[in-house]
Amino acid sequence: QVSMLAGNTDVFYTLFCGAAIFLMQCGFAMLCAGSIRQKNVKNIMLKNMLDACGGALGYWAIGFGVAYEGGTFIGTSGDRFFLNNYSGGGSYIDFFFQFTFAATAATIVAGTVAERCKMVAYLCYSIFLTGFVYPVVVHAIWNSAGFLSAFNAEPRGGVGMIDFAGSGVVHMTGGATALVAAIILGPRIGRFYDEDGNPLDKPYDFPAHSVALQVLGTFILWFGWYGFNPGSTLSISPDGYGDIAALCAVTTTLSAAAGAVSSMFTDTLVGFLSEGEVEYDLTMCMNGCLGGLVGITAGCSVVEPWAAIIIGIISGVVYVFSSKLLVMLKIDDAVDAIPVHFFNGIWGCIATGLLASPRHTATAYGSTNCGLFYSNGQLIINEIFGILFIAGWVGAVMTPFFYVLNMLGMFRVDPLEEKVGLDISHHKGAAYDLAAPDAGDVEVFQSKHGKDTA
Repeated sequence: QVSMLAGNTDVFYTLFCGAAIFLMQCGFAMLCAGSIRQKNVKNIMLKNMLDACGGALGYWAIGFGVAYEGGTFIGTSGDRFFLNNYSGGGSYIDFFFQFTFAATAATIVAGTVAERCKMVAYLCYSIFLTGFVYPVVVHAIWNSAGFLSAFNAEPRGGVGMIDFAGSGVVHMTGGATALVAAIILGPRIGRFYDEDGNPLDKPYDFPAHSVALQVLGTFILWFGWYGFNPGSTLSISPDGYGDIAALCAVTTTLSAAAGAVSSMFTDTLVGFLSEGEVEYDLTMCMNGCLGGLVGITAGCSVVEPWAAIIIGIISGVVYVFSSKLLVMLKIDDAVDAIPVHFFNGIWGCIATGLLASPRHTATAYGSTNCGLFYSNGQLIINEIFGILFIAGWVGAVMTPFFYVLNMLGMFRVDPLEEKVGLDISHHKGAAYDLAAPDAGDVEVFQSKHGKDTA
């Protein structure tokens, strides 16, 4: 009976954490919708909805098996494909939890290519990413058969790659896909060039249509991260797992806070030095917070709280300068997902290789090999190998994939459709009814109530 209670407790814990992660889909939707122009809101909302739907179907059919069945490079056979003969509370909840991670990786791309990507292309890459590209990365790093896995019977260098909740596996994979897509898709009309194709003296910043939705989305994502990071223990009943989950909650909080403050004041300082004006950018604060969350995701279970603050501070700086780097390179990211997820995903893996402490690494992974600042350099070498593998795999697969879509005319919408907005051209009308009341009715109302009609 005690064993049954422990098992059911683990199922409930994982269910709650998975539900919190799934709520991040709402956070991404709100953040993306608020960050783009009003004429494309329905389009980005639908894409976020389809991320969840396509991700569920693709991961159920192929992705789950590719990720977690045995095999040197990918899973090739077993019960996880189509959940064939894969049943029971522990098994079902495992699929649900892992699906929420896959859907998160796919959603990262949506914001980057917003306002100019065709629906058919979006559906193709969303299913391809969750069904094959992302699962291969999972297999290499989280499957016990993976060549970089810390759970391998003979982990590389005695420790493997530590990426507890997915700075590299989830965020860097999604961010790298977004980077490839943004380069091949090209910038939005009017972002870097005028109508004649001449470079603008200064890139045009399209104003966000709803700051309130941006902030709401940011806080929902922050909340969801408490399922993302602590929930990656995958259970709560074994001895010591509660300690690991609690540490994850603390380090997640501190890094997010430090990232937000660091990003905002770094941008303020850069603006003061270049233009002599002291201004506080809300977008920098929000995205710096998300950058801090991405940066701590890999090492949330193995770093000290003070180290989480350092990771968050550097995450904010990484976000600010990588965002400016993309603008300098004329790569258009509508919501700055690439700086948040790709660049801070890289930093999160590196930070783990530097700052993983001996006592927490021993508790979470049973390994004496920890960060470079405490021990030998084996862990940081594995982290770098993991970074190179993710970047190489995603780049090698997604570059020809997006190139073919673009060559076939399936990737980017027609320029006129982009100018009028995808809501009107693709989704039967605008997201908001902005029509004013009939002028005649207003005049009659004002006259009947003795109001001035001038």
